[in-house]
Amino acid sequence: MWFSINDTVSCILVLILVVVLMSPLAIPVKMTLFPAAKKRNVPPSGSSDHLVPKEGESTPADSLLTPSSSATTLGSFYENEDALDADMLLAVGEGAVKKRRRPRRGEDFKIREAIIKADFWLLWVVSFLGIGAGVTVLNNLAQIGVAFGLENTTLLLTLFSFCNFVGRIGSGAISEHFVRLKMIPRTLWMTFALMVMLMTFILFAFALNGVLYAAIPLLGICYGVLYAIMVPTVSELFGLRHFGLIYSFMGLGNPIGALLFSGTLAGHIYDAEAAKQSSSTCVGPDCFKVTFLVLAGVCGLGAILSIILTVRIRPVYQLLYSGGSFRLPQASGH
Repeated sequence: MWFSINDTVSCILVLILVVVLMSPLAIPVKMTLFPAAKKRNVPPSGSSDHLVPKEGESTPADSLLTPSSSATTLGSFYENEDALDADMLLAVGEGAVKKRRRPRRGEDFKIREAIIKADFWLLWVVSFLGIGAGVTVLNNLAQIGVAFGLENTTLLLTLFSFCNFVGRIGSGAISEHFVRLKMIPRTLWMTFALMVMLMTFILFAFALNGVLYAAIPLLGICYGVLYAIMVPTVSELFGLRHFGLIYSFMGLGNPIGALLFSGTLAGHIYDAEAAKQSSSTCVGPDCFKVTFLVLAGVCGLGAILSIILTVRIRPVYQLLYSGGSFRLPQASGH
């Protein structure tokens, strides 16, 4: 059983998609055409006697000029820090210190500094496993539809692409909300996406009736989530100075995953099952059953590694989004 979309519905969907894509332009247009009026502080009407301090009274300016105890403490902190910096510079000048401090997570990393960090490789492996599994289905979507007995596989590609778009937009907004409200690392959403992908591949393997029209949208959303979450996570962990190079290195997981999972694994199993049917086209649930089970295991491994990564980088997000600093510890709430 398959569904078709007439030209009118297709045009409406395309129009909606174009409107959604162009909607961010409304923000600069509104700011240009309707600039916000600047508020001016107007002194209260009436007598101005309150502006002239009486003899012996302190003015607000005097209280602002008087250093508080917290300011004195903070000043002594920075004075001590300046003294330490001066000692460090003196030691460097004398040759006692020749190697500068390595950057901490959340600061600007060079590529050679990032690749020696466990968090870098955890994030790379998680994205490699998840995106590699997703691109395997995307590359073989037509063959999967034929194997499940569908005559028209165009709708599957449309569903996957649209849900991929929804996953990217939605995960960006949701992760941004929770990272600022609850300081939840963005990689937690990668964990959820990988768990959903695991269940989706199990549904694929059992080849239930109508499973494609339910599983393909879920897979498309999760695929979009993995892509969208990886971008800000890289910038938050390793900084923006060398973001382009580090992100490009992270992107190698896509072609490597396509080569291993799609070209080698899925292609080999598909050809073997087609040879059993003495045909170049394989039909039946066995064409991709082993592939789906392997990909389910891959996503399960990715979910476990993503949980480990989330636990490791939770302190980084607490420092980044709680108003604190990497140099000055936060005061306790009591």
